[in-house]
Amino acid sequence: FFLSLKLGNKTKGKHQKQICRIVLDHFEKQYTTELGDTWTHIRDVLTHPLCWQYAVLLNKFSQSTELENTLRVKGYHPAFQERLPYLPSSFQCYISRTPGRFPAQKHQAGKLKEYFLLNAASLLPVLALEVKDGEDVLDLCAAPGGKSVGILQCASPGKFHCNESDLLRSRRLKQTIESFIPDAFINLLMFSTLDGRQIGDLKPELYDKVLVDAPCSSDRSWLFSSDTQQATLRLIQRKELPSLQFQLLR
Repeated sequence: FFLSLKLGNKTKGKHQKQICRIVLDHFEKQYTTELGDTWTHIRDVLTHPLCWQYAVLLNKFSQSTELENTLRVKGYHPAFQERLPYLPSSFQCYISRTPGRFPAQKHQAGKLKEYFLLNAASLLPVLALEVKDGEDVLDLCAAPGGKSVGILQCASPGKFHCNESDLLRSRRLKQTIESFIPDAFINLLMFSTLDGRQIGDLKPELYDKVLVDAPCSSDRSWLFSSDTQQATLRLIQRKELPSLQFQLLR
């Protein structure tokens, strides 16, 4: 979630990331046309990372009462308090009403992480999927792994196929999953680097549930790119995304 709370006061005197002017100028032209006056408010939050909000998804495989107490003391509360059609008791996610970011955990060999930091809205597709124990699940574009971790907090799939076509992102995905899931569950997972557009033909009607988090423009990340050439190239490549998204979803 994003929170916009008196941005000037919240960020005054704190180190700010450098904005890539080429990317911001492109956004100004595109989103002013598409969003009108709303773009001004979105831009205010988008350009102030200290006002971005991250949720804390607890890892049921490494539960910590101390962690939950710490979150409550810091003003965090359950992200999904309304009654939802599907909300397993093992799925616990916390957010705060004030801007800030809970400290990330470093990877430690042989020790599972206690929580995952991510945008709480990205967990809504996980809950909408309503995965049940024993169902075979495919996460088609799984990196960086937040939704895969979220699914495993909800249920124990019979088979869980995590696919990511990009080799580097696929390696990071596997490392992420291994940081949150016990070895006994890792053996039930399958990792692949297939072209997601071909999986339907290669494995027809093999899965009970399929999650497709199609590649997006990653506007928030590229806005703070330190590589102007890469940022310019990305602006060109993002024009091809709608076609790729359509092919993955069809």
